[in-house]
Amino acid sequence: MRIRSNPLPRRLVDVLCFLIIGVFLPVVFLFEIVVVLPAFHEPGGFLHTFTFLMAMFLVFNIKGNMIACMMIDTSVDVKKVDAPQDQLDWRECSECQRLAPPRSWHCKVCKVCVLKRDHHCLYTGCCIGHRNHRFFMGFIFYLFVGSVYALVYNSIYMWIIQGHIYCNWLTILKLTCPMLLLVTALAYGVLLLGYHVPIVLRGGVSADRTKESKQKYDRGVYENLRSVFGDRMHIAWLSPLIRSDLPDDGYHWSASKNKKD
Repeated sequence: MRIRSNPLPRRLVDVLCFLIIGVFLPVVFLFEIVVVLPAFHEPGGFLHTFTFLMAMFLVFNIKGNMIACMMIDTSVDVKKVDAPQDQLDWRECSECQRLAPPRSWHCKVCKVCVLKRDHHCLYTGCCIGHRNHRFFMGFIFYLFVGSVYALVYNSIYMWIIQGHIYCNWLTILKLTCPMLLLVTALAYGVLLLGYHVPIVLRGGVSADRTKESKQKYDRGVYENLRSVFGDRMHIAWLSPLIRSDLPDDGYHWSASKNKKD
C-alpha cells in the first residue's frame, strides 16, 4: 500500500472543511468528557468508564479513518500503466497523456488518475478511490454515530440537567454555534450514508453516470462489500488498523454475471 507524498489538502475550501473536523472534534470531545459526562455518571463508576471508552472508540475511528483516507495513495501506478499486457480495454487520459485502466478517472484537484475513483472529498482533501474507499465509509459511519451520541448527551445536559442555567437567551445564543455544528455533522452523516451505502451495495461508484455503468460491476451484495472492505470485512469496520486485503488490484475488473450472460 503506497503512501501519498503530500497528504495535505490543496485548495482553500478543502483546508477549511478539514479544519472543521480537525479542530471542532477535539473541542467537542473535551467538552463531553470534562463537563457533560460527570453530570450524567459518577466518575470512576461503570457507566462513566464505559461511556468514556465508547467516546474514545468513536473519536479514534473518526480521526483514524479520516487520516487513512488522506495518507493512502489510490492513484494509478505509472509503472503498471506502461506494461503492454495491461493496455487491453484501457483508454488514454487526455490530462495525464497516459493509458488509464477501467473505472479510473482523472481528478483536476489531485492532478492524477485515481483507481476506481468515487469522488473528491472536501473533508479529507483527497480523492476517494479503490484503496481508501473502505476508510471513507468508516469515516462517515462513525461521524454519524458520534454526532448522534454527542447531540443526545448535550441536548439532555443543556435542557434538562442544567435547564435552569441554559434557559436565558444570551446563553442560548452562545451555544448556537456548537449545536449547529453538531446538527450539521449529523445531517452530513445521514446524507452521505444514505447516498453512498446503496452505491456500495450495488458495486458502483459515484462517478458512474449511466445506468449501464452502474450495473456493469454489480457482482452481488457480498462480493460488492468485499471489494470495498476486503477479505476481513466482517471485522474491518471496527478499526482502520485492521488489515483487510482487497480482492481486486484496481486495474482489472470482471463484469457482473448478468453482463457476461
